Amino acid sequence: GLRHGTGPGGNRMLTGHIEQAQLYDKALTDEEIGLTSARFNIVSKARLLARMSEDQRSQLATWEAEAKALSKEIGQLQNLRVYAVAPQKPPATHVLLRGDAASPAEEVSAGGIQAIQGLSADFNLTTDASDAERRRKFAEWMTSRENPIFARVIVNRIWHYHFGTGIVASPNDFGFNGIRPTHPELLDFLANYLIEQNGSLKAVHKLIVTSETFRQSSRPRPDAIAADAGNQWLWRFAPQRLEAEVVRDTMLQVTGALNPQYGGPSYRNFETFNRNSQFYIMQDRAEPEYHRRTIYRMWVRSGRNQLLDALDCPDPSVTTPDRAVTTTPTQSLSLLNNSFVLRMADLLASRAADGNDSTSSQVERMYELALQRQPRSEELEPAVRFVEGHGLPALARVLFNTNEFLFAE
Repeated sequence: GLRHGTGPGGNRMLTGHIEQAQLYDKALTDEEIGLTSARFNIVSKARLLARMSEDQRSQLATWEAEAKALSKEIGQLQNLRVYAVAPQKPPATHVLLRGDAASPAEEVSAGGIQAIQGLSADFNLTTDASDAERRRKFAEWMTSRENPIFARVIVNRIWHYHFGTGIVASPNDFGFNGIRPTHPELLDFLANYLIEQNGSLKAVHKLIVTSETFRQSSRPRPDAIAADAGNQWLWRFAPQRLEAEVVRDTMLQVTGALNPQYGGPSYRNFETFNRNSQFYIMQDRAEPEYHRRTIYRMWVRSGRNQLLDALDCPDPSVTTPDRAVTTTPTQSLSLLNNSFVLRMADLLASRAADGNDSTSSQVERMYELALQRQPRSEELEPAVRFVEGHGLPALARVLFNTNEFLFAE
C-alpha cells in the first residue's frame, strides 16, 4: 500500500512484508494499542531458519521452489485464450439492387453455385436457417458424388505435387480463365477413381506412384526433346528441384543431425520483443530441438528464414497453389555462406572423416552420404586435391550446390 509522506525519489510504496493485520471500527487509544500488540506473537522467517537443521532448510527450499513453479504455471494457464466459433443466428440475406448495400430487395436463403452443372444449387433451407445447418449443407453440397469439380480439383493437386505440373496447370482456376487440361480423360479417370475409393487419398497416391508414367527415367532423349521439349506428353519423369523445406531436411539427414521427433508443439527459432508492436529476431540454433523437420517450424509472417526464402519458399501469409521455381545467384550464395549451411557442412565433414584416415576415403564417404553414390574416377582426383587445399567442409558445400543434391530425378 501507499505510505504517508514523501521520501527521496517519490516512491511511497511499502517495500516490507505484512505479517498480520487487524481492522477496527474506531481509533484506538495508546493503552488499547499496547494491549493489542501484546497479543501478537510473530516469528520471522529468519528466526525460523536459524532454528532449523540443515536438512529442514533444504526441504523448505525445495518446497518453496516447487510452489513458485506451480504459481508460475497457474499464471500461464490463466493467460491462455481459447478461440471457438460461437453459433449464432445469421442475419437475413437480401438481393442487393445494382449491388448497393443500401438497396436491399427480396430475402433469399443460402444455396450453392448454379453454374456447376449436374448439381442442384438449392440447399432446401429456409431463410432463417441456423449457421450450423448452413455449413453442413454447404459441406454436403461441395463433397457430393455428383459434384463434377471437387474430385477433379483434388486429384489434379495430387498429380501436381508428384509431377511438378498439374493436368490442369492452373490448380486454383478450373474455369474459363484457367488453362485447359492436357489429358482430360486422365483427369476424369482419376476423379472417378477417387470417388470409387470413397475419397481415399492414399489410394490415389498409390495408383500414381506405382504407374509406369511415374516410374520412368529422367534421362533426356534427343528425339523426344525435339517433339515435346516441355514434356507435356510425359515421355519422361521431369527432374524437379526439391522444395526449400526438403533441402533443409535433407541436409539434416545426411549430416546425421535430424531430430526424428514426430508431433508435438512447433519449435521456435526466433526471439521476440515488443516496442509498441511485436518484433521477431530469427536465430540459427544448434540444439536438437531446432533440428526437427521444417514442417514443425513455427512460421511468423514478419520473421522469414533467409535460406528458405532464397529457395522459393512461399510467404505463409498467402495461398500458393503453384510454387515458383527460380534459378538465381542468391541461391548458390546461400548454399555456400548461410550459417545453417556452414554448420551442416562441418557436421557432414566430421561424419565423413569418422573412421576414415585417408583423404580419398573421406571424399568417397562424403559422396556416399550426400549423393548416395561413389565418386566417379574423373571426380575423385580433383575432389581430393580440393580437400587438401580447402578442407572437407568446403567440399560439403560444393556437394550441397550440385544439381544431383538439389533435384529429384
